[in-house]
Amino acid sequence: MQVSEQTLKDLEFPVILEKISALAFHQDTSDRILKLTPYDNKDYLIQDLLTTNEYLSGFQSENQIPFSEFHRMKEYLPLLEIENYYLNVESFFQIKSNALQIKEITAFFKKFHDYFPELSSLVSEVSYQKEIVDEINKVFNRHGEIKDNASNNLAEIRKKIKLLSGKIVELFNKAVRQNIEFLDEIKETIVDDRRVLAVNSAVRKRVKGRFLGTSKTGSISYIEPQIIQQPIRELEELKEEESKEIIKILKALTEVIAIHKTTLSDYEQLLEYLDFTRAKAKFALKINGCLPKLSTEKILDLKDAYHPLLYLSNTEKKLKTWPQTFCMNEQQRIIIISGPNAGGKSITLKTIGLNQLMIQSGLLIQVHPNSEIGFFDKLFTDIGDNQSIENQLSTYSYRLKQMAHFIRNVDENSLLLIDEFGTGSDPELGGALAEVFFEEFYERKAFGVFTTHYTNIKIVAEKLPNAINASMLFDKHNLTPLYRLEIGQSGSSFTFEVAEKNKIPFRLINRARKKVEKDKVRLDKTIVKLQQEKFEIQKTKDEVEELKQSSVQQNLELENTQEKITEKLLDFQQLYDNELKTLQSGKKMNDWADEYLKTKNKQKLISHFLKWVEIENSKKTALNTIEKKKEKIVQKAVDKALKHNQKTIREKQVQIDEKKARKQEAEIKNLKKGDRVKIKDSTSIGTVERVDGKKVLINYGQFTAKVSIFEIQKI
Repeated sequence: MQVSEQTLKDLEFPVILEKISALAFHQDTSDRILKLTPYDNKDYLIQDLLTTNEYLSGFQSENQIPFSEFHRMKEYLPLLEIENYYLNVESFFQIKSNALQIKEITAFFKKFHDYFPELSSLVSEVSYQKEIVDEINKVFNRHGEIKDNASNNLAEIRKKIKLLSGKIVELFNKAVRQNIEFLDEIKETIVDDRRVLAVNSAVRKRVKGRFLGTSKTGSISYIEPQIIQQPIRELEELKEEESKEIIKILKALTEVIAIHKTTLSDYEQLLEYLDFTRAKAKFALKINGCLPKLSTEKILDLKDAYHPLLYLSNTEKKLKTWPQTFCMNEQQRIIIISGPNAGGKSITLKTIGLNQLMIQSGLLIQVHPNSEIGFFDKLFTDIGDNQSIENQLSTYSYRLKQMAHFIRNVDENSLLLIDEFGTGSDPELGGALAEVFFEEFYERKAFGVFTTHYTNIKIVAEKLPNAINASMLFDKHNLTPLYRLEIGQSGSSFTFEVAEKNKIPFRLINRARKKVEKDKVRLDKTIVKLQQEKFEIQKTKDEVEELKQSSVQQNLELENTQEKITEKLLDFQQLYDNELKTLQSGKKMNDWADEYLKTKNKQKLISHFLKWVEIENSKKTALNTIEKKKEKIVQKAVDKALKHNQKTIREKQVQIDEKKARKQEAEIKNLKKGDRVKIKDSTSIGTVERVDGKKVLINYGQFTAKVSIFEIQKI
């Protein structure tokens, strides 16, 4: 992407890089971030966006990437092949630390490949070499000391040193006992790392040995006993041999490590890239950044886009930050933004430019995930030199000299961002020149966002099919900006209204109104009125939409209630029919009982009852016969359909089973500690304590249970 240093400065891109670089572990990574510019290679750009997004997902989930601070090896890796060169102890431990971190990282990405495909692919290009750590462990113990058995010669030397050191201690103690009457109360001390006798100066000649000095007062003389001088010389010789043997061991180990020089270099590059990616992901986490949809088309569809620096500054001050929603495409290439000063035009322009710069530099941006963004080859800005996002937002003066540069270089792959378009000259002349520039950019099929107060520019935008007006909404009643971009309507500058708010005397404002052409004032008033009406309409539209959503929800609830009522009515009707039938049977029984009471005719009573029973049974038989016939007919039809569609049904069943399996597999993958679950066909609900492969430990409060992952369902 072609972009100038001035454009980067205009959009405060270096400030973003400074904030990201502070999140890196290593200074070299910080320097790399500070030099970051938009990518020329689109493949590298997309790879960096994907890896940063994956690293961010690691921060947002329980599967955090096991990457921590690492050691740079570039200072000594190139020296490994020099003859007789050897690494120091610290360097070997740095190599070991990096190698062990690579081991942990490669194991992690192998396990979670599906969650981090892009990072896993990069990490898979580097293989952990166990031999590096093994060779270092042969020489050093875990405290960083060279082992006695690092070589046979070293073991022998250290054995002699140990024995001789013990002998020296015994001889020194003997000297103390022999000269006890000449010693001071402290008896002994250390001088120049040597153990010496503390002899009273008055009798120091009575003690045989080498004089090494006196105390500050001169009352005590320090003497190394003669009896230990020869053993000490022998000990020093042994230590010299030990040092030479250690160098010999380090040289041998360096030669072994030198074989893995390329591998170690690969380790360093991977760790540096992870540090680079982690810092970008950390910043994205800080600003709630995400990766929007990437497009091959020239499109800039930003939903709820924030300016990250303004967002961070306002968050610290506990102030609200207003996001902007904005769309540019082939059918809507140039947008003219108008509205009052301090209404948010410049910050909207910077929000668009900075987000485009960030995404083309491999940085995630603070927008809604459903936003869509394409790529431009060139980005030109004219926003000014002295504006600071973190201290209030105002427009800059227009600099005509840059316009010539734009005219020479702009094309259909360019994005132009120009603040206060047309100002800097006589209003009429400047407006006319700006109109010509505007038409030139339009004819070149460039994409652009311009802020302006000139009415002629707004009128031209209305006439051109691929250009459109937009405005920053302003509440005329309260005389306050709403910081909301509205596409499709030009806005007034609210010059007199803003002056009134800033307590300019009304008499002066009224005099100014009279000095302006009546048509201009009338047009400005019309724009103000239209904008206010549009704001009210939008407000009403939002309320209507909210009521509509509420109405739809209520209708659904009413439909559900109606269905339940209908079901209840059917149940009541069936119950009523059964009860009516029972009452009729009871009435008959009651009549027969009264007749029997009067006549005492058992035969007639039995006759009535048997007749009633036969009638009821015949009804049941007839109904059963009809039902059975219906069942046979239906069964025949079903068997015929099954036979005819057996293959289709089997395929459908397979699809249903596969769908169920996929759903179950997705639920299993998303299962994590703390999820509320229950065993199928059970009412008891517990929480996931631990997932062990295909087994889940469920905590029910009073007890825990370990069950198959396929037997539970997520609540």
